[in-house]
Amino acid sequence: MTEELKTIEIKLQEQDDTHLLFGTHDKHIKIIEETTQTIIRTRGEVIQIQGTKEAIEGAAQVIRKLQELIRRGIQISSPDVITALKMLRSDSLDEFVEMYEEEIIKDRHGKPIRAKNVNQKKYIAEVKKHDVVFGIGPAGTGKTFLAVVLAIQALKKGEVQKIILTRPAVEAGENLGFLPGDLKEKVDPYLRPVYDALYQVFGVEHTNRLMERGVIEIAPLAYMRGRTLEDAFVILDEAQNTTVAQMKMFLTRLGFNSKMIINGDVSQIDLPKHKGVQSGLIHAQQTLANIKQISFVTFNANDVVRHPVVAQIIQAYDQAEKN
Repeated sequence: MTEELKTIEIKLQEQDDTHLLFGTHDKHIKIIEETTQTIIRTRGEVIQIQGTKEAIEGAAQVIRKLQELIRRGIQISSPDVITALKMLRSDSLDEFVEMYEEEIIKDRHGKPIRAKNVNQKKYIAEVKKHDVVFGIGPAGTGKTFLAVVLAIQALKKGEVQKIILTRPAVEAGENLGFLPGDLKEKVDPYLRPVYDALYQVFGVEHTNRLMERGVIEIAPLAYMRGRTLEDAFVILDEAQNTTVAQMKMFLTRLGFNSKMIINGDVSQIDLPKHKGVQSGLIHAQQTLANIKQISFVTFNANDVVRHPVVAQIIQAYDQAEKN
């Protein structure tokens, strides 16, 4: 027996920006309709939602939360709608508006940068509370971008004197030997997400000036050996490709008044399998789990802040690997 269809109505207020709420060509409404399996019609000052009782209540909750953001003067876009729907599914929609209350910094265009989901919010909180934080999860969850933004925030506040960004020189299916230049120049193309984050906040020219002055340093992990990193915000990206020895070497570089973020995706290890090399990230997870001053934040496919199909792609590959 099919469940009886019901209808619910939401009355729009004068302060509601309907163009922002509905999206260009009603894009936001279409996303809500498709995800909640409802039919949404707009008639003058009324939004009419039709579907099963549970579906229409969920869609109405999402629309009301988006209305609340707009009334607070926050510009919403498709990713915000998708986040609200994900939070509805995970029963955490109550935290949706609260997530937007904390602005980390503004980008070079004056646009606020905020957490985009509950795990990003947790990650930001853990970085503030701990000097060593591991961010573990799939690509697209915003780990690298957030780490760089938090480093820039610390630099701007004068909490650190420099930002150091590093990654191991392990190829993701390509061969570094065929790339021109020295080790740093060979690793640079692999640090593209780091540069993109810096450029979004500082712009290209200012980033380059800070790099020339040594305020921002981007270097392969091998360059960290023998150093003590003080008054620095240090980010290790692609940490799944470190060996156990490299991870230990990196973590023991931590000096006074410094913070370390170690990001990685344990499903994308490029270390040579035939040699039986263990990932330093997996080993660190097991070895350091009981140290209270170190925090581990785990992201999953639901935290992906790219196109919604990306999360489905990750889940499909995860399932295929399990099978």
